[in-house]
Amino acid sequence: MTAAPTLAFEPPDTIAALALNTFEFSAVARAEADAIIARPPDALFQRLLRDQESEAVLLAARRVIDAFLRQHTPTPPTAGRPPDDRLPDNDLPPDDLPPDDRLPDDASADDIAAHVAKIRSDLATTIGSLSRLEPDTRDAVVRQRAPLGLLGGCWLDVLSQPATQPSVIVNRLYSQHFTQRGEGNPRRSLHYLRRRQMEAAGVYLPEIGAADFLARADARPLTALHGSFYLALSRLPANFLPELVGVHYVFHALGVDDLLGGMAPMLPEPALRDVLAAYLELAGPAERRRLHAGIRLAAALEREHVTMLAELASWHQGLSLESKVAAIVARHAPFAGGQHQDVRVGGRLLRDTFTDPGLDPAKFLTEFREAGQLRRTRDGLSRFTKAIKFGGPMFGIFDEREAAVFQAWVDSVQAGERPEIVISANTVGAAQAAARASAIARSAPDDVVIAEIGTPSDRELFYRLVNIENHANTRPLAAERAARLFSEAEILFSHGAGGRYTDASYFDYSPDALYERSERVYWEKLVRPYQPLAEIPDRDEVVFLQTTYALGALVDAAWIHRVANLGRFERRCDGALFSIYADEVGYGDLPKNHITLIHRALHSMNVRLPHIREAAFMDQGDLPDELYGFSLHQLCMALFPDTYFNEILGYNLAIEMFGLGELRLHEIQKLRHYGFDDCYEQAHLTIDNISAGHSKQAVDIIVSYLDEVSRTLGDAAVQREWRRVWRGYASLAYFVEHALLKQIATEQEPVDLVI
Repeated sequence: MTAAPTLAFEPPDTIAALALNTFEFSAVARAEADAIIARPPDALFQRLLRDQESEAVLLAARRVIDAFLRQHTPTPPTAGRPPDDRLPDNDLPPDDLPPDDRLPDDASADDIAAHVAKIRSDLATTIGSLSRLEPDTRDAVVRQRAPLGLLGGCWLDVLSQPATQPSVIVNRLYSQHFTQRGEGNPRRSLHYLRRRQMEAAGVYLPEIGAADFLARADARPLTALHGSFYLALSRLPANFLPELVGVHYVFHALGVDDLLGGMAPMLPEPALRDVLAAYLELAGPAERRRLHAGIRLAAALEREHVTMLAELASWHQGLSLESKVAAIVARHAPFAGGQHQDVRVGGRLLRDTFTDPGLDPAKFLTEFREAGQLRRTRDGLSRFTKAIKFGGPMFGIFDEREAAVFQAWVDSVQAGERPEIVISANTVGAAQAAARASAIARSAPDDVVIAEIGTPSDRELFYRLVNIENHANTRPLAAERAARLFSEAEILFSHGAGGRYTDASYFDYSPDALYERSERVYWEKLVRPYQPLAEIPDRDEVVFLQTTYALGALVDAAWIHRVANLGRFERRCDGALFSIYADEVGYGDLPKNHITLIHRALHSMNVRLPHIREAAFMDQGDLPDELYGFSLHQLCMALFPDTYFNEILGYNLAIEMFGLGELRLHEIQKLRHYGFDDCYEQAHLTIDNISAGHSKQAVDIIVSYLDEVSRTLGDAAVQREWRRVWRGYASLAYFVEHALLKQIATEQEPVDLVI
């Protein structure tokens, strides 16, 4: 662990990079990461995309990043030791930027923009030719590019996190992330617009998180590996901020997907350049070198992929009719073996031919074109043609395009054509993919440390959770803690009605019942009890009470900062949760960011703390030890947005409502009395309102989610899912209803509270 600065944090947060640090993993995670890395490229892509919770995926991501960056910088960023100047002994293709085309160390944003514009101009010529291809070939090119086009920008998904807020550059980038996410509306997002553009061109693919997405896109291994790098970067964005800034600028400024699809860029180059210039103002020499590494890598990857697309187009255009038919046969053969009963071709049962792992498509087609199934019938067709038409036993097996290829081939066979059948295998990008896969397999970053965490104190656990990218071995402990807390909070299902600020007593779900409960809590527990304070506590007491709230405020909205990421931004509730988090961080506008506001409020009381990402925060003396549990619970559940999605919905409702009414109004009165800044309290009193603010939105989100459950799984599933939602609500009450819990403890056997 590196030594942390002892100075108090003073906004604005002008970091250009987090301090280099080690990455801790458990021995179990190392073994699992080895297995992930050993899988084929498509499996690596899918695991990185679909698993955002496991420790092993973070280790796999670290190895992927290391393998890609080492080829494109002589000084790869490595924590725990000074970078060296050696290049690893690997088989990767050389960096395709010649020495006289490299950026100088002091390159300005305009210099970088001119450099990237030249690359874009070169690529545009190739991409222009790809746009004029005949339909079948263009379809293959568009499909091949789809995985990268649809994940573009994923590296910003969790860049905004407790360790990086309220960084100037992170918020500048978040503003662009918010734009790309359609400002919270999935149907206005870049991802959705790209899908619409592809569908207008006749390319229909499942959602990117679907199990068959890569197969339906006919993704080559090189495409999957490029995508794996971008996904890996999205898993460790805080530690690779300089590289990320470079990748972000180059990927979008080159605009390969915009050029290929004929779309206007959602992020115009001048806006991208402004963020780049803002970063350069913050960066020192080391950060600039890392930025340039990201620029070189992104440029090399896009050049490599566009070159591969051109090679794919050339290969596809050169395919013989027989090769096209062979590809269709090979695609469907694994599912056809037992469906043909006693049908024979070449004297062999089709069920044996298609279940043979050594199936030779060329040999099969040679025999098939002489078989009776292709002979012309009296109506001018053939038994095979009739079989694949409507009413035939094979109708629906082949899509429209495949059926057209088969028909053209049958026509050629019936016309007497008997060309030599030579199958042209698709090896496009194979050499580059093999080299990159080999580099990933051999990657062993020496900033990776295998360690067990023992039993950390609450302060150390808080530090580890804030810096979870570097302490992934804390995840199992976080999962266990979250599960235990959610389970123990269910005690309030029976006793929650007695809460002072909440009512966690259980009720059977219906939309009307939930709306009624939230409104009743608002009026009866938060608003009607309010009376202005007749006597204001002394100044020190006011400051102390504010510090007890501060620990939770410093991780404001952490519980939802990992939801609605790539592959999880399809439902209406996903966009709504994303919008709430965006509001909490001011949509990237620093003065409106709630972490900025809490520091502003604390500074008005002369409370100055190290940033929570610093090790020095573990030694601060202003925030009491006994209050860490509340923030720890938020940070723990945040790490498991899939496992605890339901609970997060319920917790979100509870905490948004907790910011309303008597408690908040009293705090504002006390702060104003002593001339302290009430900006943080005031902001929550307004944006969390029950009419249209976060509290109302939180109820709407739950209703929307459970409506989808009802329509897909049935009403019986709704109550099961609802129970989990409501225990999320109860887990907030578990921390704020101290008097009620003490009463329960005296009436029953002692409860081992974790708060």
